[in-house]
Amino acid sequence: MIKRTLYFGNDAYLNTKDKQLVISYPDKEKEKITIPIEDIGVVVLDAYRLTISQNLISRLLDNNVALITCDSRRMPQGLMLNLEGNTLQQERFRFQVEASLPLKKQLWQQTIKAKIVNQRALLTRLMAQSHLMSNNNLENMHYWADSVRSGDPDNYEARAAAFYWKNIFSEFISDFVRGRHESDPNNLLNYGYAILRAITARSLVASGLMPTFAIHHHNKYNAYALADDIMEPYRPYVDDIVYNIINNSNNSSDDFESSDEYRLELTTEIKAELLKLPAVDVIIDNEKSPLMIAMQRTTASLFQCFASNSKKILYPIL
Repeated sequence: MIKRTLYFGNDAYLNTKDKQLVISYPDKEKEKITIPIEDIGVVVLDAYRLTISQNLISRLLDNNVALITCDSRRMPQGLMLNLEGNTLQQERFRFQVEASLPLKKQLWQQTIKAKIVNQRALLTRLMAQSHLMSNNNLENMHYWADSVRSGDPDNYEARAAAFYWKNIFSEFISDFVRGRHESDPNNLLNYGYAILRAITARSLVASGLMPTFAIHHHNKYNAYALADDIMEPYRPYVDDIVYNIINNSNNSSDDFESSDEYRLELTTEIKAELLKLPAVDVIIDNEKSPLMIAMQRTTASLFQCFASNSKKILYPIL
């Protein structure tokens, strides 16, 4: 069953009773709302005067809920996860820590190939809609995906990314630059990726893996390096949502000639669209399932690779 994603953007008091999340409001005339904790997968806290009880936090973590807090800009800032998400956690940590460098390089090769294939698939669909590119323009994406070697020493990921970001929003913005602190719609992408990162980290913990110990990313300050690795092929699903938000907005491509002029506020309505990510249908291993369920299959298959029971990570095909 797909777990629910809950977003709290207004003042409220959150506590628990009888294994239920209980939502109370400052306005005493508003009725309390109760939600079974076992049905929840992700909770986003995004209000200054929102109060949550320690007992509720404990129960949410017991049920492997990813708890996201937001900063003063109302962007995801913190992520809280259960420290013990699997009964065989110690054994699984050992397999993960002892994974050989050649195995990690092979897993990274699979990851980058899947990412480029999904980027290519999204560009192909958008190309058919906007007629901004021809099939010939995408031949290099085919080549890069097929040419990725163990560990991606040729950095085809970066080559594909440069082409991908140059084209995906070109219908609306002529010089879009992808970056965490760059202009809009990077704000939408950052928000969507933060939700994706939480979903990935949650699934890794449930599979008995430590999100910190990566197969490729190695920034010593990154507590979720493995999550950043495994979410890579899933990023185009966020990009697809962002493209549709832009396409459905009132902004016309004639209004903006450069990224410096483009503005798209991250409203509550847009956040609601991005928070639908866990329920997006994806195809994984020839079966359709919600993205959150697919991610659980991906992280479970990753453990099987660490345990030498498999040589392939299961990634979705866009």
